[in-house]
Amino acid sequence: MSKGTELVELWRGELRESTHCGHAVICDRSGVLRAWGDPGAVIYPRSSCKMIQALPLIESGAADAAGLGTRQLALACASHSGAALHVQGVGDWLAAQGMAESDLRCGCHMPRDRDESCRLIRADAQPCQLHNNCSGKHAGFLTLNRHLGGGAEYVAPDHPVQQAIKAAFEDVTEEASPGFGIDGCSAPNHACTLAGLGRAMAAFANPGTDLRGQAMRRLTDAMRRHPELVAGEGRACTILMRATGGRAVVKTGAEAVFVAILPDQGLGIALKVTDGATRASEAAITALLLDLGLLSANDPAAQRFLPRPIRNWRGIATGDLRAAPGFPG
Repeated sequence: MSKGTELVELWRGELRESTHCGHAVICDRSGVLRAWGDPGAVIYPRSSCKMIQALPLIESGAADAAGLGTRQLALACASHSGAALHVQGVGDWLAAQGMAESDLRCGCHMPRDRDESCRLIRADAQPCQLHNNCSGKHAGFLTLNRHLGGGAEYVAPDHPVQQAIKAAFEDVTEEASPGFGIDGCSAPNHACTLAGLGRAMAAFANPGTDLRGQAMRRLTDAMRRHPELVAGEGRACTILMRATGGRAVVKTGAEAVFVAILPDQGLGIALKVTDGATRASEAAITALLLDLGLLSANDPAAQRFLPRPIRNWRGIATGDLRAAPGFPG
């Protein structure tokens, strides 16, 4: 993958100190409308594609058979912070289905949420798999797996759960995936072009009335109804969805991937910062939302990410992140 075009730059004083390059597309249902860098760049979408991975959960009938509501569907699409509401939400979901934390295959890590992390430290306790930012996605995998009658190792690439996800992924991106990598949560993550990921988000923004369209609409509506479950307090996805009043459904992925579903405009966005810097991907998605009129420049949420102030340990502003000339443009 080429480094792409300049998207975001960091200024300190009168000097441009750093530059973040990458690729970005805005798509409608027919394809790419605007592009920066290479729309054909092949990427791993990482967690930005969780909405796609959740499609078989609904399309198979598993979600309705399990009585899942909007909170569970939002968690299925989440990269949550491991706050108490996330841990309890996934734990209650599993318990209601007669499943347990030990059934998950996502692994453990300390929660990003400060309060929950401090609670664990004070209690000299270890995190469990419910704290994993992907535990909601994996609860969805388990629910689908029980419906399909598959084996316990549902993250195996040849497992029926993952085969159903691959089929949905290739269908909505409108391309055959050239391969997959194993994600941080142990599930396969299928590669696609940036244009393919953008087309998929545009499909979510233009859902039909068929089973696929109904599933897309339910997942999108769940995410904008529960932005606090999709990420968490202080996180870009939650902040930006609230700031746009639900007109944009945004989702991050590791290594500086970001997507957005814009139902009112029928558009989808996908971007990748090639150096993997989250600060740059958050600034880039904000720039595109500003350009499309979904945020105002004086909105505190927008100013949090672009221009993003850089402060030293005394709180003195030393510079800022800003959109590179020509992006968007």
